[in-house]
Amino acid sequence: MLEQAARGSFPPVDGNVVVLAPDRPGHLAIVEFTGHAVVLADVDVAELTQLGADGFGGASEPKVKLALAEPGGEIGSHDAVLVARGRGRGTSLLDETREFDDHPRVMRAHAHRTSVRAYRGAYGLVTIGCGLVGRTEISVELAEDATPNQQAGRELITAGLELVAPDEFVWAQVAPGNAASLRAFLAAGFVPIGAETLIMR
Repeated sequence: MLEQAARGSFPPVDGNVVVLAPDRPGHLAIVEFTGHAVVLADVDVAELTQLGADGFGGASEPKVKLALAEPGGEIGSHDAVLVARGRGRGTSLLDETREFDDHPRVMRAHAHRTSVRAYRGAYGLVTIGCGLVGRTEISVELAEDATPNQQAGRELITAGLELVAPDEFVWAQVAPGNAASLRAFLAAGFVPIGAETLIMR
């Protein structure tokens, strides 16, 4: 469904919520398209609809998230889901590094992704790994001394896309409130296809 959406073919705007099995035990997700939602969790769809879950925003209601997380669970932010294509040409302005293994951005990447690799660039840090349903995901973090402008963020994101094979889909989750990051990803060629919340039990 994600790949079809990335190609411009979206699920029906029917207000439905669909339940699929989670990727890994304890790693749940709510994925929302326009008028259609998918919940990756080991629950019955009737349980969710009784809580008001639907494809018109109901799937991301706080009571639905709390029920999925269960006591002690962790509910992630409600992020915009963006997609672009890799541009790898065998060269990149980034260097792979292990010096940021204890950086919050890298630690978060390891919590939600596998095969995570971190890279250092002129403007900051890039991570690339396998996230939800095995998709290639990218995240960036500007260095503390970097000028917080759209050009710096865009160049860091673009350099990250050079690490991914041409035409392979690359995904990013951006908190809508982080407008600077959202502008940078859009300027780098990413397009929004939906929203999602990651939940860890």
